[in-house]
Amino acid sequence: MTKVRQIDLPDAPPTATTPVQRLGDGAALNVELAQETAIAISYDGTTQAVLMASPADLVDFAYGFSLTEGIADPAEIDAVTPETVEHGIDLRIWLKRTASERFIGRRRRMVGPVGCGLCGVETLAAAMRPLPHVTGDCVITTDDLDMALAAMEGGQRLRDATGASHAAGFLLPGRGLVALREDVGRHNALDKLAGAMLRGEDAGRIGQGAVVMTSRISVDLVQKSVLMGAAALIALSAPTQAAVTAAQAAGLGLAGRARSSARAEIYAHPQRFGL
Repeated sequence: MTKVRQIDLPDAPPTATTPVQRLGDGAALNVELAQETAIAISYDGTTQAVLMASPADLVDFAYGFSLTEGIADPAEIDAVTPETVEHGIDLRIWLKRTASERFIGRRRRMVGPVGCGLCGVETLAAAMRPLPHVTGDCVITTDDLDMALAAMEGGQRLRDATGASHAAGFLLPGRGLVALREDVGRHNALDKLAGAMLRGEDAGRIGQGAVVMTSRISVDLVQKSVLMGAAALIALSAPTQAAVTAAQAAGLGLAGRARSSARAEIYAHPQRFGL
């Protein structure tokens, strides 16, 4: 029997205790709520994005976001320094020279005059950008999938505490789920998972496995999975048509409605699932 290692999980979920009153009987309770914090992501002192996220696993987030947004590979990052500021957290990422020059050029291209009819063309093109073809390969058995789903169910500590989070896990055939990250946002959860895998001992095996998500599958999750280097993407809910089209073109195995292996539906590249 293949030995399955313990899932890579963060130390503690970011929650806060809040008093509530139950409608049915008026009982006073203390409940755990998921924390949601404004995160400013900056490169070399220039803010690239501000989003709401769970304030945990931020170094993983920095590496994963940088890769899946096409800004920098892990080897091009010099340092990551999360700093608490007045209204949230400034996630400061420092790039090596080549990546920094590329980032500056990208920022200049995004600047245009107010009212310009072509200002959004680059952003729209980026939203539906062509993807590199998947170079990795895997065959995920029904046993692999059921084992990963069971581990996902048992590993979502933030969801169990609050009922208000998404999870992204990574499945390696024969080993099961090797990492899991949670966040109030599904994209953030996937970026944190990407960073955790890129920085961990299984970085060289990403092309041999699959991302497993608790959410629906949108085209941007397909894009992030491909850029992360995964061979397949599996989710508990269904994909959009755009997500299926993107996965088919990129060579990404795609499965949805995967509450169990018996119920999973394969939308793209069934050979990744032994079909």
